[in-house]
Amino acid sequence: MTSQRKLRILVGKPGLDGHDRGAKIIARAFRDAGFEVIYTGLHQTPEMIVNTAVQEDVDAIGLSILSGAHNYVFPEVLKLLKENGMEEVVLFGGGIVPDDDIQALKKQGVAQIFTPGTPLSETVSWVEKNVKAKTESL
Repeated sequence: MTSQRKLRILVGKPGLDGHDRGAKIIARAFRDAGFEVIYTGLHQTPEMIVNTAVQEDVDAIGLSILSGAHNYVFPEVLKLLKENGMEEVVLFGGGIVPDDDIQALKKQGVAQIFTPGTPLSETVSWVEKNVKAKTESL
């Protein structure tokens, strides 16, 4: 017998950016929506984030980036996910990302970027519609 488990979302805070209030707020919103949330804490490398994603068997990774490193971090996480056979993990994020960069990141495989001011309910709703929980055997 198989069943759907709760969505497992990793919220990552890569790089040197020490502003994690938004990441903590979105992590709490995901938890309140019934998702299982793994928060990596500050100053994570793409390798650390993907290693945690592998260990925790997540369905999606949400990255909070305010440092301007989005054009490096997102593609690097996508590359590492592929190297680890986790292409099915949905990668999305939020932060200060110019519109032109958002389109370029989406073309590379980032599912969605939420900019400052996006209502929490909109982000939660997007995850509910676009991320599927893996099935598990009982």
